[in-house]
Amino acid sequence: MSATASSRVSPLLIPLLVGAGLLNLGLMYVLPGAETIPFHLVWIGLSVVYGLVTWPLRPMLAVLAVVAVSTGYVLVHHAAAGAIGWEETTEVPLMTAVFVVMVWHVRRRQKLTAEIERLAEAERRRAMARDHFVRVASHELRTPITVARGYAELLRSATGDPSLIADCTIVIEELDRLAGITHRLVTLVQLEGADVREIADVDAALIAMVDRWRPAADREWRIRSAVGRASFNPERLKAAVDSLVENAIKFTEPGDVIAVEGDGNPKTWAVTVTDSGPGMSPESLTRLAALGADGLGVTASGTGLGLATVSAVVRSWNGRLTITTPPGGGTVVRMEFPRGATVHDGRMTVLS
Repeated sequence: MSATASSRVSPLLIPLLVGAGLLNLGLMYVLPGAETIPFHLVWIGLSVVYGLVTWPLRPMLAVLAVVAVSTGYVLVHHAAAGAIGWEETTEVPLMTAVFVVMVWHVRRRQKLTAEIERLAEAERRRAMARDHFVRVASHELRTPITVARGYAELLRSATGDPSLIADCTIVIEELDRLAGITHRLVTLVQLEGADVREIADVDAALIAMVDRWRPAADREWRIRSAVGRASFNPERLKAAVDSLVENAIKFTEPGDVIAVEGDGNPKTWAVTVTDSGPGMSPESLTRLAALGADGLGVTASGTGLGLATVSAVVRSWNGRLTITTPPGGGTVVRMEFPRGATVHDGRMTVLS
């Protein structure tokens, strides 16, 4: 028999099972009329050995033939001597058929498992290649973006032509937009890494996140939180809140309200970002509702990477993302997370 034992199987187990099979075969021969139990123990031992080691097809068929012939010889010998009826010899082809069916199922399962492992490995390599590409591309883009922006600012400051100043301003704004896209791409890649959470004060974290944005935009900022302590990853929460706040700034004007509110109960805690801008169009809400969780990257902002980042965080924490446009205008985006066991399925709800 040519067999490769699994590394998890004791080296003594296979010889013991083979020895037990030989012993039961001997008992079959010396106990005519009482050979039923040792007969089945021989076949059970064969099945156990097959389940513990990896057998090539030909050695497996050879061992099966040896067991079938040896047990069949004993039964035929006893039947010829009148110790048992001839009908009992049919046990051998029946057990052989059962074993062959079992082998067919096992080998089919092994092929399916191997294919699943191959696909998983291919997907892992594709993900690694994609992440590497995003990191390298983002890194390589930063320097030329910075250089181009510097020259555009220099040209704008050195000219008195209003048309050229306007053109330079457009170039600078587009370069800033491109820089933001590269930053979000890197953030999305980082979100797919290890999610290390800690028990910390959500309220203090939210206040610190919003305070960073106050000098960046002339808005009426409101922050209130009563979540308390919860398990979360500060960097991931920061990425999600920053994406929502940045979107709120894009669609509001100086003096508009941007509110960040945290609330919770014994089972869940949530962060809600509200703005007093024009709100999402009915077309955008309809598109998001139709696409569901897979469409979270499709937003009115163009790239959709901001909401995609939020979606990635919500899904990784088994949370729920709700987008609402109140009748009076504005947009309300709410991220709700379980404090302990999973209570949601990471789906998105879009309300008009």
